[in-house]
Amino acid sequence: MIEEFLTKARKVRLLLMDCDGVLTDGRLYFSESGEIMKAFHVRDGQGIVLWHKAGFLSAIISGRSSEIVRVRANELGIKMLFQGVDKKLKVIERISAESKIGFDEMAFIGDDIGDVDAMKAVGFSACVADAVRQVKSVADFVTTKNGGEGAVREVIDFLLHAKGISYGEIKDS
Repeated sequence: MIEEFLTKARKVRLLLMDCDGVLTDGRLYFSESGEIMKAFHVRDGQGIVLWHKAGFLSAIISGRSSEIVRVRANELGIKMLFQGVDKKLKVIERISAESKIGFDEMAFIGDDIGDVDAMKAVGFSACVADAVRQVKSVADFVTTKNGGEGAVREVIDFLLHAKGISYGEIKDS
């Protein structure tokens, strides 16, 4: 069983992520003026940067829209950002068609029921430790960390390990 997951993980070239509940802890903070604030974990960011330096791509596909997410994606070098998305699978189909990356070469990290169809479609699916039961039931990999607490880094570590890539081998671009 583990070998099957490693085989799937070795194929991944594109890491797709939900945002709220995956890159963040899922809580939304509202200021008095109505501004929404979110917190991101620095180790997730470092993992994404290393993933890119290793030659791989990433994307955020989120049901919500937020300037904060755009800023964070830009800061991390995430070129594909899709916000306000109802049907994440439709976006993945578009990404595949435009990038010529097959579904079997994609991973998706989710946490809630809006992620299930996307997770079922890709070659490797992962979810955070505090994901809902329906998501955990379709995930190839369940992190030990909750969303917003380094779970994305845990998935990236697993994917790179499956490919036989150590952080020491990743060069600055």
